[in-house]
Formats: sequence, structure tokens, C-alpha cells
Amino acid sequence: METHPLYIGGETLSAGTVRTIPLPFDGSPVAKVHDAPADVIDRAVTAAVEGQKAMAAMTNAERSDLLFRLHAILSSEVANLGTLIAKETGKPLREARMEADRGMQTLLNAAIEARQLHGEVIPIDGAPVGAGRMAMTVREPVGIIAAITPFNVPFNLALHKIGPALAAGNAVIHKPAEQTPLSAFRIAEGLRQAGAPAGAYNLITGEGKPLGEAIVAHPGIQMITFTGSVAVGKWLRANCGLKKITLELGNASGVIIEPDADLDLAVARTVAGGFANSGQVCISIQRIYAHESIAAKFTEALKAAVEKLRIGHPLEEATEHSSLISESAAKRVESWVQDSLAKGARLVTGGTRDYATIPPTVLENVPDTAKTMSSEIFGPVVNVNTYRDIDDAIAKVNNTPYGLQAAVFTRDFERAFRAARKLKVGGVILNDTPSFRADLMPYGGIKESGIGREGPRYAIEEMTDTKVIVWKV
Repeated sequence: METHPLYIGGETLSAGTVRTIPLPFDGSPVAKVHDAPADVIDRAVTAAVEGQKAMAAMTNAERSDLLFRLHAILSSEVANLGTLIAKETGKPLREARMEADRGMQTLLNAAIEARQLHGEVIPIDGAPVGAGRMAMTVREPVGIIAAITPFNVPFNLALHKIGPALAAGNAVIHKPAEQTPLSAFRIAEGLRQAGAPAGAYNLITGEGKPLGEAIVAHPGIQMITFTGSVAVGKWLRANCGLKKITLELGNASGVIIEPDADLDLAVARTVAGGFANSGQVCISIQRIYAHESIAAKFTEALKAAVEKLRIGHPLEEATEHSSLISESAAKRVESWVQDSLAKGARLVTGGTRDYATIPPTVLENVPDTAKTMSSEIFGPVVNVNTYRDIDDAIAKVNNTPYGLQAAVFTRDFERAFRAARKLKVGGVILNDTPSFRADLMPYGGIKESGIGREGPRYAIEEMTDTKVIVWKV
């Protein structure tokens, strides 16, 4: 079984204790990694300082070409990357391959955006004191960026941070989730093959708390970009001082299904948007509000579609639904389902755990106080409730501390866009689910769902500082 070392300053490093990464589906061993001690952050920052100098000295075209080379290297092995992602996450092979493909799109867009990094001319003579002067802005790299990435989409979400950071001339210290560090090693090797400057990308694996605390405390790190839980995001923001920070946190995605909606489309997209990756997606469907005139028909059709999904081992080609990230995660989801049932919800289908796997589960008539409604479940569970008036449905969707994405199914453009303006979220998807995301679009939330935006162009804006230059002519 392969043991993966850390990657710092363009070299591998064995440090700390060795730990086995299991296949979440059954606990069988997949690979071994090092749990680095917190003081390794000092070494990574030292390397990143030199790496950042080299990245900043490169032209836009040179940084773009570096990312294009990485894209070419990783694109040649998408199938192998898919298998690796499936092994570390437990998601079905077909979904893992889709993630690998999306990672290629993220890299491609980051490479394109690197060539378009620019400032603007400021009409400074619009102010009396600006007479006889000209002004412009330039965008400069922040410096060293710590990228802390999650277990659910370990490859693509890492590239959403690494690609834009390098495109903007920064250096990266990457801390992947403890459970899913394997695809990050392939990114490290790809960057080495692509000719990235030593220290431009540094990979540190290990336990989140001590490494996170060391990252937050280190004065040599200028920015933190984090995807993960609300609790950790709040802690990072409260303790990072004057470091820049972007946070992509949780959600309890809401969907409104109007009486005139295409129900076949709504059912098909709900199956995809509610149960992909066993619901372990920040924008996975959780709360469905179906108009009372069509709710019964929708729920029955959803039940039939869900029960056709093939549950099995993630590495079997036919598998459509597999395990959560761990048995403990599955136990938590199971307990939340029981909480909803105890509070009066009806189980439409699913709900029975087998080790780390929970089948696609549909609940209906779920009270707002139930955990599956009030908190992010991060599991394969959707709640179906009814409403009479769309304004009431909008209020219900908004009645949450989260605000990442929401969706509306309707053929009525006026109602669709009125709802879109009233929904308090970072993104509204019309006639599809809130789990829709094109990797080049701005992505991020409001309220407890986060700060800042991702998507290569928008992440680059977060990862650069604006400098104004004024000269007397």
C-alpha cells in the first residue's frame, strides 16, 4: 500500500505519524498518509515565500501557460483520477469521473482568466483635485494563501482555490480534509511535472484542528480560503485577525415547485440534486415546498424514481448511490431521520442504514423544528412540505440561517423572477435544482453560508489587492 509524503518547496517530506485512509463504503484500506505536526506550517511558509516571489515575477501569459500545462497533464488521466476520487470519498465511480471532468473545466477557466488579469483607468479628473493627473489601478497578488478544502468534492473544490490563486501570482499552502487527501497528491505531482516554481504549491496533510490553528496564527500567511462547516468557518473568521478570508459554508437548500411546473423535470432533477454524492453537497436539495395541488403527485413520482437507484459498492460501474464519508456520518443522518419521524414526519422511502450507507430517503410533512429541516443534514435526505401561496413558500425558504442557493420550478417568467428577487440567497436557479453549478459562474452565499465568491474569475478578484497609481502629467 502506497504511503504519500507531504509536498513542500517542490520536494517530498515524510513527517509526523502515518495513518491509513479507508474506503468509506466498507472501511477497507486504500492508502497511507502522513499526519503532519503543526510546526510543519513554518517550513511551508518559508518555502511559499520563495514560491510566491517566483509566481509574482511571471507574466500573465506564463502563469496561464503553467495552468494549461497542468490541465493537459491531468486531462490525460481523468479515468484514473475518477477511480482515486471514488476510493477516497466513497462516491460512485460515475460521479467521481464527473468530478474529475469538472476539475478540468475549473483549471481551464483559471488558465484563461490568468491571461485577463487587469486593472482599469480611473477618470480622476472628475474631481477638481484630479486636474492634470491620470490614474490607473493594477491588481496584485495577496501573497501566500492557505487553502483548506473539504472531503465531499476533494479534487474540484481544491482546484477552485489552487487554480485562481496561482493564476493571480500567489503561492498556496493546501490543507485537504483528513478523510480525502489522495487526489491532492496528484495535483502536487501534476504541478511538479508542469514546471511550477518550488514553493508555489505546498501540500500538508493531517488533522484539521492543530494545522488549522497553526495556519490562522502564522503571520506569514496573508489569506485563508475555506470550504467546510459553519462552526469552523465562524472560528476561522473570529481568529484570523486581518488576514483576508473567503468562506464557503453550509446550506439547507430550498426548492419551490409551482402548480404549472414540469413535474417530470422537477422529479428527475430532484433525484440528481438531492442524492448525488449521498447528499454530501453544500447545495444538495434538502427542503422541498410543493404546491398543495401537485404535492401528492410529485411525492409519489419522486418515491418511484428514488427507489430505482442502484445502491452498491462505489467502484462498481452500475452503482448510482453509495456510502457517506464514514459510518459515524451515516449514524448521525440516521438519528436525524428518527428525530423527524418522532416529531410527526412521514417516511415515504429509505431511512435504514447499512454501515456507512443510507438509501435515498424522502420525508414529508416535516415540522420546521425537526433537525432535517432546521440544520444542514449533509446526507441523502429530502423533506417535502406543501404550501398554498408562493409568497408563503418564499418566506419558508428564507426562514433559515443559511443563504447559499435556492431554486424555483415554474413556467411563469414573471413569478420566477419575482421569486428570484425575493429569495435571500447567493444564487437562484430557475427550472433546475439549487445543486446546479457551472464552474465558471460566481458561487457563494450570504448569512451563515459564507463570505466571498468562487469561480475562477471571481476567486481571482478575492485573491488580489487593488493598487491605485496616480501621476501628474
